[in-house]
Amino acid sequence: MFRIAAAAAEAGYDLAEVTRVARLANERTRSFGVAFTGCTLPGAEAPLFTVPEGRMAVGLGIHGEPGIDETSIPTADGLAELLVQRLLGEVPNGVDAARGARVVPILNGLGSLKYEEMFVVYRRIAQLLTDAGLAIVDPHVGEYCTSFDMAGTSLTLFWPDAELAGLWQTPVDTPAYRRGSVTTAAQADTSARTALSAGASSILDAATLEDVPPADEASRTVAVTVLAAVQTIADTVDTHVEELGRIDAVAGDGDHGIGMQRGSHAALAAARGAVDAGAGAGTTLARAADAWSDRAGGTSGALWGVILGALAAKLGDDGDPEPAAIAAGIVAGVQGVMAYGKAEVGDKTMVDALVPFSSTLAQTVDGGADLASAWRTAADAATRAAAATAELLPRMGRARTHGQNSVGTPDPGAHSFALIVTAVGELLTTRKENANV
Repeated sequence: MFRIAAAAAEAGYDLAEVTRVARLANERTRSFGVAFTGCTLPGAEAPLFTVPEGRMAVGLGIHGEPGIDETSIPTADGLAELLVQRLLGEVPNGVDAARGARVVPILNGLGSLKYEEMFVVYRRIAQLLTDAGLAIVDPHVGEYCTSFDMAGTSLTLFWPDAELAGLWQTPVDTPAYRRGSVTTAAQADTSARTALSAGASSILDAATLEDVPPADEASRTVAVTVLAAVQTIADTVDTHVEELGRIDAVAGDGDHGIGMQRGSHAALAAARGAVDAGAGAGTTLARAADAWSDRAGGTSGALWGVILGALAAKLGDDGDPEPAAIAAGIVAGVQGVMAYGKAEVGDKTMVDALVPFSSTLAQTVDGGADLASAWRTAADAATRAAAATAELLPRMGRARTHGQNSVGTPDPGAHSFALIVTAVGELLTTRKENANV
């Protein structure tokens, strides 16, 4: 999909057309993988999952998700037959495999499998595809998308139509992947960048500190509380980062803690820079939201960006926002998350904690409670809801295919959200008590 999108852009397609062919490439791609060992995240004491001696995990994910099945290790030919049979059983819509369709086979090593072994497996894959009457185009055998030290392999079948086949022929030259002969392009003008580097900041740093919208004193005071809240979030994630990774490894890829840590610390740096530049509360939180979604990676990073961005819009840069405005910002954030990720309550996602938190906060504020009290009540509701996700089967996200494995373990996104809002509630209570002294 990346190769097709880049080729389309190189050919002059506009953004809408690049998006169209990228989606088409995705729709015409199928992958299936196996592993003989799990992978270990850097610094972790144990792999994300283990495979018994003499057994093979089937249907695993490249991010370290455990397989959906387990079998005895077959011969090389037997493995080839398993991979091809599974993928020919899921030919994409619009592909007529019975009439000699073109197919690009990619046998990918996941980290520790020897190239010699992969070539032996591919020998049989090529025979099977040819026997099925398919036209093999540009076969790949090698390590193109590894999973740290995992011993395993995945087979991808890409079924190009005429347009995709033409784009696929575009030469590629990147540090990790080369195909064909690429003509050297003229070097871009770097004079502006050189001039900036002679000073004390980069383009990104300048954009962070410049163009800060005007804010009144009240909003700048609230911005200090926003910064304290983001600091609390980062501290909470740091405290629980290993726990979040362990929970996510049950039926996910084990990187929820790492991703949350990257995102929250990026948000903290952005919020601190905004406050130092005299920004109001809304701008401070908006900068934090953008930094979180930009640096965290994964779905949770984007969703936290949506939540914080919606709340930032309600805070604004003028005055001290009323509790009702903050509650409305949280509700808007929840609506944004559900629209973006399509998850609903009961799908075993962060939404299961988000919805009770937002609805309880709004109801309690409407009842006349102050923000700190309402927030604590809502955090309790989120904590109970997050714990209850342990008994749910996942219906969204990559964990859905490993559903039964996650029963008994709470959703990591819901759990981390509950931890964060609880800690922020304690911060708000402490600030309220200090203000009343």
